[in-house]
Amino acid sequence: MTRNASCHCGALVLRCAGEPAKVSLCHCDDCQRRTGSLFSVCAFFPRTAITVEGRDAKVFRRASASGSDVAFHFCPDCGTTLWWEPDRMPHLIGVAVGGFADPDFPMPAQAVWDEHRHRWLELPEAISVHERNPVRKPPSG
Repeated sequence: MTRNASCHCGALVLRCAGEPAKVSLCHCDDCQRRTGSLFSVCAFFPRTAITVEGRDAKVFRRASASGSDVAFHFCPDCGTTLWWEPDRMPHLIGVAVGGFADPDFPMPAQAVWDEHRHRWLELPEAISVHERNPVRKPPSG
């Protein structure tokens, strides 16, 4: 399966092969500012599953609430932030779920930075909620 995500004007297109490794919702203040909404929903795909087509994206790099940098890629024409590269997960690329414009896209499995959630917003019970980011376990072995 290949899913396509695009910016608002269509100048940037991401072709995402296979299923996302994870779909996550984030309530952090930075995601709220970036989206202009109450949260962000992101599908993380393996870096090798993503193909970028169209215009050269502009990049904005900043520290994340988790303490690692994130490079956000956005369309120089319409300004849509379409994907990002989190330094703490270099094998994955985050893609804005809204870019797929697919009402059947898989629901987020988790919501992070719940301490920043707008209190009137209720999420489905099937979504695992974390006050911040879940603690990453070191690889065993």
